[in-house]
Amino acid sequence: MNPSIPRARRFILCSASAAAFAAAVFAAVLPGHAQAAGADEAVRAAVQELAPQAKIDKIEVAPMPGFRQVLLGGQLLYVSDDGKYLLQGTLFDAKAKRDLTAARVAIEHKSKVDAVPQDKRIVFGPEGKPKYKVTVFTDFDCGYCRKLHSDIAEINKRGIEVDYLFFPRSGPGTPSFDKAVSVWCADDRKAAFTAAKSGVEPKPATCANPVAEQFQLGNEVGVNGTPTILAPDGTRLGGYLPPDQLLSRLEAGAAAK
Repeated sequence: MNPSIPRARRFILCSASAAAFAAAVFAAVLPGHAQAAGADEAVRAAVQELAPQAKIDKIEVAPMPGFRQVLLGGQLLYVSDDGKYLLQGTLFDAKAKRDLTAARVAIEHKSKVDAVPQDKRIVFGPEGKPKYKVTVFTDFDCGYCRKLHSDIAEINKRGIEVDYLFFPRSGPGTPSFDKAVSVWCADDRKAAFTAAKSGVEPKPATCANPVAEQFQLGNEVGVNGTPTILAPDGTRLGGYLPPDQLLSRLEAGAAAK
C-alpha cells in the first residue's frame, strides 16, 4: 500500500478489504448450506408423503453422489436430493467389496443397544475377562432361543459373554411378555431365566422392569425374529448359531477390522 497514505486511513482500507473478503467467503459458502438444507427438506417431504407415520431418525449425505440416506425404524433408505427417487436395498462398494448399508445400520444399532445399562441386562459370561460380547434379543417361547441358551456353558467356554435383552415377539399383554416380566422380577433372575428356557413356567411376579422398553428397542433396531444376535460392533450375526460357528463369526469380524 502507498506509504504516503496516512496510517489511520491505511488501517481503514485494510479493515474494509478484510471485511469484503469475509463477505465474499460467506457468500460463497452460504449457497452450499442452503442447498444442503433444501435437499434435506425435499427428502423429508418425500418420505413423509409415502409414509406419513414414519419417524425419521436421521438424514445424512449418502456415499453415492446426489442422494441422502435416511435412517428410520431400524432401516436405511436412499432418496435423491430432489426427493424424486427412493431406493431401498443394499448399497455395495464394489471396489472395497463392502456392504455400506449394513455398516451404517450397524453403527446406529450399536449406539442404541450400548445405551442399555448393564443392570438392565441378564448376563451370562465366562470366568475372567471375555474375548467377545454379544447382545441377544430373546423370547422364552422361541425354540431356537431355548436351543441357544442350552449351549450357554459352551459359548462361555469359548470366551464369549452373552447379554440378553427381552423381546417377547407376541408383544405386551401376552403370556410370553408376562413370562419375561416374571423372570425379571424373580429373586434369582439368572436361575429363573435358565429354568424358563428349559420350559419351566416362572412364578408370576410383577415389579419395575425393562421388558417393554427392550421390546421397543428391538423394534427400533429391526428385530423381526428371535434369537437375534448382535456382534460388538452392532453387526447382525443372524439367529441361532452353534458355539463354534458363533466364535468363528466373531473372529472373522475382528480380523476384518
